[in-house]
Amino acid sequence: MNREALFCDGSSYYVRPAEPEAGDRITLRFRTAKDDVNEVKLITKDMACKMIKRSSTEFFDYYEIEWVLSEKPFYYHFEIHSKDEVCYYNRVGAVSDHQPYYTFMIQPGFSTPQWAKGAVMYQIFVDRFNNGNPTNDVETGEYYYIGAPATKVENWDEFPENMDIQRFYGGDLQGVWDKLDYLQDLGVEVIYFNPLFVSPSNHKYDIQDYDYIDPHYGKIVKDGGEILEDGDMDNSRATKYQIRTGAKENLEASNEFFAQLVEEMHRRNMKVILDGVFNHCGSFNKWMDKERLYEGQEDYEKGAYVDAYSPYHSFFRFFEDRDELWPYNYRYDGWWGHDTLPKLNYEDSSMLEDYIMAIGRKWVSPPYNVDGWRLDVAADLGYTNEYNHMFWKRFRQEVKKANPNAIIIAEHYGEPRDWLQGDEWDTVMNYDAFMEPLTWFLTGMEKHSDERRIDLWGNADNFVNSMSHFMSSMLTPSLMVAMNELSNHDHSRFLTRTNHIAGRVAQLGSKAAEEGINYAVMREAVVVQMTWIGAPTIYYGDEVGVCGFTDPDNRRTYPWGNENKELLEFHKDIIRIHKESDALKYGSLKMLCWENNVLAYARFTNKEQIVVVLNNSKEVKKVTIPVWLAGAGQEGHMRRVLHSYEESYTLEKDEYLVENGEIVMNIGRHSAVIMKSRSH
Repeated sequence: MNREALFCDGSSYYVRPAEPEAGDRITLRFRTAKDDVNEVKLITKDMACKMIKRSSTEFFDYYEIEWVLSEKPFYYHFEIHSKDEVCYYNRVGAVSDHQPYYTFMIQPGFSTPQWAKGAVMYQIFVDRFNNGNPTNDVETGEYYYIGAPATKVENWDEFPENMDIQRFYGGDLQGVWDKLDYLQDLGVEVIYFNPLFVSPSNHKYDIQDYDYIDPHYGKIVKDGGEILEDGDMDNSRATKYQIRTGAKENLEASNEFFAQLVEEMHRRNMKVILDGVFNHCGSFNKWMDKERLYEGQEDYEKGAYVDAYSPYHSFFRFFEDRDELWPYNYRYDGWWGHDTLPKLNYEDSSMLEDYIMAIGRKWVSPPYNVDGWRLDVAADLGYTNEYNHMFWKRFRQEVKKANPNAIIIAEHYGEPRDWLQGDEWDTVMNYDAFMEPLTWFLTGMEKHSDERRIDLWGNADNFVNSMSHFMSSMLTPSLMVAMNELSNHDHSRFLTRTNHIAGRVAQLGSKAAEEGINYAVMREAVVVQMTWIGAPTIYYGDEVGVCGFTDPDNRRTYPWGNENKELLEFHKDIIRIHKESDALKYGSLKMLCWENNVLAYARFTNKEQIVVVLNNSKEVKKVTIPVWLAGAGQEGHMRRVLHSYEESYTLEKDEYLVENGEIVMNIGRHSAVIMKSRSH
């Protein structure tokens, strides 16, 4: 039996319809080598059903069976007979003994937004992207936070400091609006914003007010008050900050401006994803008010820190909850013990749960109409997994009812399977099935640059096995919209990982992040990012060569006027290739061959075949690629559409000879090739 020829996945060519409803009659398809097997059976939990050979091509036979779905998840795999040989086929391919963990599954009624499948996303950490409106900049001394006064950084090109949380470069939403032409020219289809809501930090994961966009990012139409004097740490006297972030005129103007920005982005056919930080809030939050910012403002109720009878008391867990400990009871639970990040206490407050559900609905509804949520540390939301699953089931229902086309993407480390059963999250930020295996393979570095592993550098078996295992944790609709990043605000910049220096900025200094970097390896990574299943997501500045160790060094400013122009053009070209190809956005994936430092894989539909080859070694490699496994033909040619090599890259066309279903090619050191069937 030719096991390599066996193939099936959850794409629309092998499951029709690909995202069925309960009660639908579906057609399942399975591929074998032509005239190679005696029988193919569909194996479910309860029965084995013989499949019928419905069609054939030059290389393959296609077996089909129809099935009517119930409301329950449908689990299945395949059993293939050829003479005296029997094997099974599941999510990881052909196996001698079926493993239930890897069984195929269809969840009736589960679908992910079509616009997000294979969409090119772009992550913006707003303070560091572009300053479009200097009048809303945080002023030095405007308030005090975590051991230091807020600071306005005057030099846009200055590196972040090791303690950077209170330092602001002035990036804002007007700055994003001013660069929409740039983003459109780059080819961006979706913008994912790090948090935008009122917050005292530059990262804004310590939210002060979920109802409003921070006026420092939006509009300050009412100003005044005083900044703090040198040495003053009492924010109850930070009246300028209180006016800027508490005056309804500023908050409403900022929300209105954001709605206008989203409308303009939609006009340009761009989608918008917001960051939802619902595990914890910040100590500045109006519900807690530890900094006593709202205590004297008439428009606000008393916070739980200020008053034992605050309407928000139940939103938090106080370790000591006696009336005499108020006002100013600091004995509350903080996330990981941080009193600046009060843990939200959902299990004891239905009012809090309802409030956050209303926030979830609000921003995906008119007049804001955002297109989805990215959920921060989503699995840590409450105190128990049981509650968390219940919460996210309700959150999905509420958000999808308000905006059926909205996407829900969770930040999650580790096994996501339990959360991706079709009734909670749509998908995840794809660490396990993208960022980590690819980083280990191409650089031998851990994603924070904290560790170097020579045994994983160039280890193709580890790459293939890791990808295969973790991709099997996601249903196909989740896999096709997974956020595939090389870098983000929590990890080192991928370009810095190419220098193999382990450590952080506090020990090594900022300049070390730029030493010995390898643009050829960076281009290899982008080739995989733009040709793998999922939504390729660029962290702002990666496309122009921004470096940086892990947080906070990864949050450097976008270098307007000092971009790496060649890397930028490379991104534009490969994004265009990605967007023009149905195979790259929606097609099947199959590994064709791999060895130390070498990968070859295909993305294909029944009409288009694309083959990608990488050589991550320091030597020229001779590679024999069985392109027939992608349906690319027995004899003929495949056309090269992009070649990245050690010094640069080219779009110059070339052709590769296909003989006996294979291409034999010499590929240079640190190179990548994308080729496609000549008829396309």
